[in-house]
Amino acid sequence: MKYGFTRDELKVFGRWNVDDVTVKDPALRKYIHLNPKFVPHTHGRHANVPFAKQNVFIVERLINKVMRKGRNTGKKMLAYNVVREAFEIVHKKTRKNPIQVLVDAITNAGPREEVVRLKYGGIAVPKSVDTSSLRRVDVALRNICEGARQRAFKNPKSIAECLAEEIILASKNDPKSYAVSKKEEVERIAKSAR
Repeated sequence: MKYGFTRDELKVFGRWNVDDVTVKDPALRKYIHLNPKFVPHTHGRHANVPFAKQNVFIVERLINKVMRKGRNTGKKMLAYNVVREAFEIVHKKTRKNPIQVLVDAITNAGPREEVVRLKYGGIAVPKSVDTSSLRRVDVALRNICEGARQRAFKNPKSIAECLAEEIILASKNDPKSYAVSKKEEVERIAKSAR
């Protein structure tokens, strides 16, 4: 018992428990880290260690992706509040644990196959390759946040509402989700390059 808190008392944003969250895809089980933190902020201690980001709590990785581009770069508290508000909206709309909905969205939005370009005698040839599990999680989180950002641009909806909508659509494997449509596009291109 470190700092006087047990695992049962540590809840994400003080509300949601991660004990009942399951990762349905066995390939992603090792890469979606579900050990809660009192405050999801590791100060980038994983940055210079190879493959250490797989041990960062999945909600913190989502927060880091939200603060990635443009005006939000480096504003962790703003991204923290956006994700917290988005989780409230997800809970209100689905009546489920928002962390479970996020895990399902990541599972559905991560591409299983991608294309690389190989050079044979000066000619670039596209070749289909399997995507690693760590990259699947990274790409899924990136596309979920990018979809929310595009949905909120020149729109009266807030970024939190758009992020919640994107997470819900991706968890249902709905093609209206930016992340799911991007995954299907990448896999379709990879299938043609087999």
